[in-house]
Amino acid sequence: MGQTMAQLPYHYGVKVRIFPSNEQKRLIKRNSDASRFIYNEMNGMNRELYQLKRVKIPIGIVQQRIQTLEQRLKNPATGISNIHGWLNDNVLDSLMKANAIKNYRAAWKMFRKVHQSGTPVFHRKRTEQKYQTSCLYPGKVKAPNMINGSVRLLDHQYIQVPKLGRLRFRGMPAKLLARKQGIRIGTVTISMDATERYYVSLQLASEHSFVIQTVSKSQTAIGIDLNTANFLTDSNGNVVANPRYYRSVKGKLAKAQRKLSRRALRAKKEHRQLRNAKNYQKQRRIVADIQRKVANRRSNFLHLVSTTLIKNHDLVVAEELRSKNLLRNHALAMSISDVGWRTFLGMLTYKATLYGKKFETVNPRNTTQTCHDCGFIMGSRDTHKLTLADRAWTCPACRMQHVRDHNAAQNILAKGIIPR
Repeated sequence: MGQTMAQLPYHYGVKVRIFPSNEQKRLIKRNSDASRFIYNEMNGMNRELYQLKRVKIPIGIVQQRIQTLEQRLKNPATGISNIHGWLNDNVLDSLMKANAIKNYRAAWKMFRKVHQSGTPVFHRKRTEQKYQTSCLYPGKVKAPNMINGSVRLLDHQYIQVPKLGRLRFRGMPAKLLARKQGIRIGTVTISMDATERYYVSLQLASEHSFVIQTVSKSQTAIGIDLNTANFLTDSNGNVVANPRYYRSVKGKLAKAQRKLSRRALRAKKEHRQLRNAKNYQKQRRIVADIQRKVANRRSNFLHLVSTTLIKNHDLVVAEELRSKNLLRNHALAMSISDVGWRTFLGMLTYKATLYGKKFETVNPRNTTQTCHDCGFIMGSRDTHKLTLADRAWTCPACRMQHVRDHNAAQNILAKGIIPR
């Protein structure tokens, strides 16, 4: 048997669109509902157990219930299935149950590690559907890959998934199809978004890198300043414009959402459930489609910019951003949400590892207020601090003229190069 997913050094994720039949759609919904039910059932048992343990009086029935809940939580897959017999239906994926339990425990682990994440909450029933399964390999398989597991590629157009069977897919990168013999599949997520498009997400691992390691001979480094006027300005003076994808459709989206709200009110007045109101569902899909297009365009833009920066430079330095704090400014909240800074920095982080480059973030303190040439800090020696309206300024000490964002990018690069 080959190495496990955790033992393999290189990991990669890929999401492809699938085109299930009506029967396969029904099975996806059933597995999604079962996954959500198991997660909520474990959450409910834990909450009840917590309340019962707060009872200080040793009442027999309370102690018996505590023992029952603790016993079920030790082996929840069996404990929950014994009570709710429908979970034993053979159309349900057994690995879906295991992954639902694993995800619940991971949520508690994350809470204990990062207290800001909050305790697990009940998952609401939503339009979207999602469940996870895993790719298993028989013990006789010595070299697990993308074509000999329980989840496997049948050819360049079809994938086999447990309980669902053969699914047509589209969007698999050619570099993965060319070397599928040396790649192992781990966790697999089947999902449906609000526009009723279906996807399969594959967690992949390999002994070899998923990209060609391109080592730059020039040993170049670059600093980037993220701002709302332009998407970014680098230390070389290059400016990437802010596409403002959300603002471009803001009016159209608002009009569609108002129409959706009116149809929801009409359905409620007629005492019809929203899921059975055809006009409401039709308009909901229109709204979701507009939002999906905005998200896809933004994601594509961020991927192009981040890949270009990482491929062409050995060191990329950016400022640490606390988007949560910045969003408290109501005047800038929409612009900050639209630009996707946090997602962009996340892309730079994993792509730097993927391409064998280096990405660092530095404290943005005074990067805008400091003169790159002489080090003078605006706000000292009876000078006023620069405001957002000051796009260009002259240093009072050395009389050097600066473009605000270019100067900030140069200071960010200098902070990243200096050993800390």
